[in-house]
Amino acid sequence: MAARLAVFLAVLALVAAGCGVRNSKPFTATGTAPCLVDNGFHGVTSKPAEVGFVAAFAEHGGLKATSPAGNTLTIAFTADPDSVRSTEDAFRNHAPPAVRPHLSDIMQASRNAVILWTVTPKGSESDTVAHCLSP
Repeated sequence: MAARLAVFLAVLALVAAGCGVRNSKPFTATGTAPCLVDNGFHGVTSKPAEVGFVAAFAEHGGLKATSPAGNTLTIAFTADPDSVRSTEDAFRNHAPPAVRPHLSDIMQASRNAVILWTVTPKGSESDTVAHCLSP
């Protein structure tokens, strides 16, 4: 009985470790875009000429979309979480002066994704984007 329990716990530990590895993959524009479309976002694009200067140069792509409520979203998918700070700084530096004091309301990060909204998002908008972020 103790041997079976030990085997079961060992298998469970391997499964849990495997799940952690999948969760460390960086989010990407190509992995995220289809989910946003499925959740009612429109004008979803990852074309560099359309996503804005900062997002266009992000390592794992950039994305621009409009929520069902009309709030425009830009996401820059950086190389890794360590690159987020420099991308946030780039968004700050390129933001209009009137917007800069409000960036903490409209910009957030999740792992390697820097998310910028036109106006403060509704909770449901943020929740949908968080759910859709994908490798």
